[in-house]
Amino acid sequence: MVRISGLLTLVACLSVLGCATAPPAPASSEYADLLSLFEEWRAFEEPPRLDGAPDYTLARMRAAHAEWTTYRDRLHAIDPSGWPVEQQVDWHIVRAELNGFDFNCRILRPWERDPAFYQSVWTYQSDTPAHEGPTNHALVELWTYDFPVAPAEDARLTEELRVIPPLLAQARGNLTGNARDLWVAGIRNFRQQSTVLRVLGGQVGENASDELREAIRAAHKATNEMAAWLSEQAPSKDGPSGIGKENYTWYLQNVHLVPMTWEDEVRLLQRELDRAWTSLRLDEHRNRALPQLVPAATPAEYDARADEGATRLMRFLADNDVMPVLPNMEPALREHLGTFVPEATRNFFWITAHHDPVPLYTHFYHWWDLAQIRDDPHPSPIRRGPLLYNIFDSRAEGLATGVEEMFMHAGLYDDSPRSREIVWIMLAQRAARGLGSLYAHANEMTMAEAGKVHVKWTPRGWMSTEPELLLFEQHLYLRQPGYGTSYVTGKFLIEQLVAAYAEQREERGEPFVLRDFFAELNACGVIPVSLIRWQMTGLTDQL
Repeated sequence: MVRISGLLTLVACLSVLGCATAPPAPASSEYADLLSLFEEWRAFEEPPRLDGAPDYTLARMRAAHAEWTTYRDRLHAIDPSGWPVEQQVDWHIVRAELNGFDFNCRILRPWERDPAFYQSVWTYQSDTPAHEGPTNHALVELWTYDFPVAPAEDARLTEELRVIPPLLAQARGNLTGNARDLWVAGIRNFRQQSTVLRVLGGQVGENASDELREAIRAAHKATNEMAAWLSEQAPSKDGPSGIGKENYTWYLQNVHLVPMTWEDEVRLLQRELDRAWTSLRLDEHRNRALPQLVPAATPAEYDARADEGATRLMRFLADNDVMPVLPNMEPALREHLGTFVPEATRNFFWITAHHDPVPLYTHFYHWWDLAQIRDDPHPSPIRRGPLLYNIFDSRAEGLATGVEEMFMHAGLYDDSPRSREIVWIMLAQRAARGLGSLYAHANEMTMAEAGKVHVKWTPRGWMSTEPELLLFEQHLYLRQPGYGTSYVTGKFLIEQLVAAYAEQREERGEPFVLRDFFAELNACGVIPVSLIRWQMTGLTDQL
């Protein structure tokens, strides 16, 4: 049950709605009523416009939070206990989203504390169902356009860019928070957006309309002014950016439906960090007579390795009956093989890929997820699109991280033992960065101190070569509680699911078939692993 202060509810009701008591929501046991509620909830979650931009003003957010209680009450008036498990799972997804809105209004308040919330321009598609971290409702997805921009798309881009100036003008009134690390790190987002908009002026082509060129100019000017204003205000910001252990635990359990506490995650990530380092050293010992992997030194060499690596991965999955290999999977992977990066500018993940790209490509399970969402949408409207507030993270990031090790144990690197070392290095990096983010959210470390944990405990110094990735990751995880740990905690929950699924089949005298496991898992959609566990095994112990 969502917890909210009775005093807050009363004050909000009296001051905003002008009523003393809201009528009780009518009771229901119809799944159709849940679908109707979901549709209305998603429409409500989309803010109205103020001067052409989404309205995140204090008055509007207080009013919305007060109105939110009606959706909460309507949900809890629906009794799903007699429904099939899949439909009960949908009820809990809606519950999680409603809790997410409540938490954002009470605690996270990105429109007030987090300048990066107002970044609008994105040059790349996220590899998860939605962009990672809190984002505003008026994004400009440049990756959806072809350049030079076609006449048919000119008007769309113009309209989207016109939102930026009023949005950033509003932001300067909304951003009253004192979260220093979030504030300072957010300056970088607007400097990057400024660069993108400056380049965009040349990308749109000589036939771009005058209206589009003016929209780019105005957006660029507003972005520069925003960066300057944030810089001017930064010296006055001296407050913590983490949400604290208690809030972090509530968010994990009630929004992302991860059955753990802040303390549980610390123990798990420390255990996985220790296990990764130990396993790395043992594999290095076993491989001591083998030649080291030598990174690709030229674009041609990288391209050849990338092509061979994609072929090797897809053949392994099919030949070893690991999972259903669908026609859209290899094309989805091959769109993201990467290109050669000079040694001096490689970040952590491209260092691994230049040694052997296959370990990173296993993490690209993400793109198979997105291909399935596009080509075979889930029958439930509630699961068909991205869940709000990154609630998908335990499944999306947990499975993508989990299969790195699962495929290794299933034999992917039997002919390339040194590649196993990369798998352990990637796990250590994810555990280290997650640990840092936990201490930052507990306000026991600053973002910079969390980054030092991230760098120190990534083997071979591979996180110390290129600072942009470090800044991006620690900033994101401070903005989005639970995301920095979801790679490892989600992996852990997936492993628990494998164990429960296999044990049930053993009890029934049935074989464990890995291909069937992945088929059932994928059919559930990109939703919290605790809910997938319920649907696949009937176990409710993680709810």
